[in-house]
Amino acid sequence: MFDSAASDSFGPVHGFGGADDAADDADADAADDVSFELDPELRADDELADCDVACDVDGCTLDRCDEGRGRGVVSAPAAARVEPSEASTRTVSTMSRTSASTEAKKAKRRRQYTDGGRSPTGRNMSRTPYPVGPGHLRRRACDDSDVMYSIAATVSDWYARSARDLPWRAPDVGAWPVLVSEVMLQQTPVTRVLPAWTAWLKRWPTPADLAAAPSGEAVRMWGKLGYPRRALRLHECARVIVERHGGKVPSDVEALLQLPGIGAYTARAVAVFAYGHRHPVVDTNVRRVIARAVAGQGDAAPPSPARDHAAVEALLPVDDAAAACASIAFMELGALVCTARSPRCDECPLAARCAWRLAGSPPYAGRTVRPQRFTGTDRQVRGLLLDVLRAADGPVPKSALDMVWPDTVQRERALDGLVADGLLDPREDDLFALPS
Repeated sequence: MFDSAASDSFGPVHGFGGADDAADDADADAADDVSFELDPELRADDELADCDVACDVDGCTLDRCDEGRGRGVVSAPAAARVEPSEASTRTVSTMSRTSASTEAKKAKRRRQYTDGGRSPTGRNMSRTPYPVGPGHLRRRACDDSDVMYSIAATVSDWYARSARDLPWRAPDVGAWPVLVSEVMLQQTPVTRVLPAWTAWLKRWPTPADLAAAPSGEAVRMWGKLGYPRRALRLHECARVIVERHGGKVPSDVEALLQLPGIGAYTARAVAVFAYGHRHPVVDTNVRRVIARAVAGQGDAAPPSPARDHAAVEALLPVDDAAAACASIAFMELGALVCTARSPRCDECPLAARCAWRLAGSPPYAGRTVRPQRFTGTDRQVRGLLLDVLRAADGPVPKSALDMVWPDTVQRERALDGLVADGLLDPREDDLFALPS
């Protein structure tokens, strides 16, 4: 999952394949493919989050929702309506002229936030691919106060029976192995991470062990995981953990965010998966599950972190341990069952209540994030250059690097980029080495 507010942070997009190198290691929260898109004519912080707007629909029988802040509106039957006097008619007429614009906006919002974004005539009034926000979730939650939490309980029960046996999920694994796993899983599939994680923890079982090693050794050990600047950041992160936290990974999200390279996703993931705290943890798999099960959309749109967190927050149980279990369960469900291309709905624990399935599994028609190509790019050239340095015991001549790619201009550009990123050190006599 990328932290758009911090260009030097990182977070996972579980199940995505990694490249041999990348020019941009932005936090994975910015590359995940889900958000709660509102009508483009409305502000992101518009009053849609208020229950009295989201629930203000004629015929609503509710008189309370979301801690009593909402108010249901019940249309009076025709026999109970009182004809207005002439004076009151003039007053109402004047008020209606002055508030016409406001009422029109409210009507627009009501149409967007009714089921499926459809008007009473059946016409699709939603102009966005994912018309869900905090107000929408509150409206749905007030229909049945137990629905959201029961979704979490159902998925958690499924997780207890069906979860993969991954080493970083062991009860006594510790916060440092969890942090390493989260960094490695960024845009890299589990099958590639498993051997690398095992080798890394065998060599550097604590932050102090990694901090004492040269940063170039971290780059070498990173191997073919891709996005090798993560190795440098993890090395710097270990050094700061030793210097500021006595060698122990902090448990507080704010403290974790102060570590080099740790963005919003990674900080919450470590706090939840290593320490059992209650925070919304959102990656691309979680967003996809919510898009389908809650919003009835075929897939998730590009990310909106604030609304994504609000959506998951609405699903989490109050208890810390139960919330932590639900967080990893949502992620696992998206990775194994509610997949992007071939969802196995018959195996899904939410099949009976999934809004997307109940709507007939309509195809997704919203915005998407196009995957980056790799072949022939500077990223590929950078990876080939690093391969030469990783295989060498010491500095290598530039002539050896010139052999990896025929395009001189592109090769020199990639080499300059590696030097600028601190992944290669230029030495005298036209030699290059991994950083010391």
